[in-house]
Amino acid sequence: MSSTDLHHPTAVGERVLGPDLARGFMLLFIALANSHYFLRGSSILGGYPQDGSQIDSIVTWLLATFVDGRAFPMFGLLFGYGVAQIVRRQEALGPKSVRRLLWRRAAVLIVVGFLHAVLLYAGDILGAYGVLLLAGAWMVRWKDRWLIAIAIVFFAITLSPSADSSTLITDPPDASMLPPDLRTMIRERAAASVFVSLLGPFGFVCPFAIGLWMGRRRILEQPRLHRRLLVTVATVGIGAAVLGAQPISLMLAGWTSPGKDKFELIGPLHDATGILGGFGYATLISLIAIRLTRRRGPVVNAIAAVGQRSMTCYLAQSIVWMLVFTPFLLDLSGTLTVAATALLAVGVWLVTIALAEWMRRTGRRGPFEVLVRRVTYGSGNVTGR
Repeated sequence: MSSTDLHHPTAVGERVLGPDLARGFMLLFIALANSHYFLRGSSILGGYPQDGSQIDSIVTWLLATFVDGRAFPMFGLLFGYGVAQIVRRQEALGPKSVRRLLWRRAAVLIVVGFLHAVLLYAGDILGAYGVLLLAGAWMVRWKDRWLIAIAIVFFAITLSPSADSSTLITDPPDASMLPPDLRTMIRERAAASVFVSLLGPFGFVCPFAIGLWMGRRRILEQPRLHRRLLVTVATVGIGAAVLGAQPISLMLAGWTSPGKDKFELIGPLHDATGILGGFGYATLISLIAIRLTRRRGPVVNAIAAVGQRSMTCYLAQSIVWMLVFTPFLLDLSGTLTVAATALLAVGVWLVTIALAEWMRRTGRRGPFEVLVRRVTYGSGNVTGR
């Protein structure tokens, strides 16, 4: 590595398709996972109104099986993978300088995450990623066996019996999600942001540690060299996620009624297998990218452009949620059904694809990606990763 490479992020032309394609596609799942938690109904379970139509039940089953608790672990893995890429690229700076670089990145994530939570969406995850990276800046020097060990420990904690799974919440959206006025919004969301940012990182430690480990080996960047591992993880991970989701998914759809004495088991089962599903999605898309790399069409390029601007597109989704659901704006949380909200989420994702593709064709980076790079690497290095 030459001295001119130091402090510079990865240039767009040097990026590997797999991780960008995964981020871009999974933002659809993020939109689907986030939007239904705004809905109101006479009875709520797992963020889903229980008084919808049969179509709503089918959509609920699909989301609870393939989306809820499955997309965020994949982003946690990709976040750790990206951190490993940064560490490898900046290795010549030395451990202390790399750690300071990661802390600067963490600081901007925490600040942007707090503002995002207060102004747009109470369920922000950027702040939690920033807090995680404060500790993760030390984890990047851990030996492989310690990364695997900490991942196993936190996976076991997720799998342990508990009634705290978000898939079992019965409360309607609170004042932080649906604030009646601006003053309440700021007060409630500020408190919620601190709570989520401090507790949220615990749910991402396992995928983050695995992402660091995979990033060291460049597994997603060199899928042909690791095809057997990727096929195994994709098959086992997605299979486990689908099967492990069924006790919750069937219940949320209204097709089964397991006793409340089983909630402490089926909630953690859904969450833990969701982590495996996140791993499976990331590896599956990397395998697909092998075939697409040499014949990238306009659709693939556009979805990858979303992945390259994932932070900007994630925040853009929240602008829509605020306009559509906030009580003192359009206030459609009591009007839209589960199925209608899912269609809205798909539509929002398609709009971000169009936006990202326009930025790609006009040579523009995402504004929030530029901000993170400027703080992380300095004002002169904003063109790359």
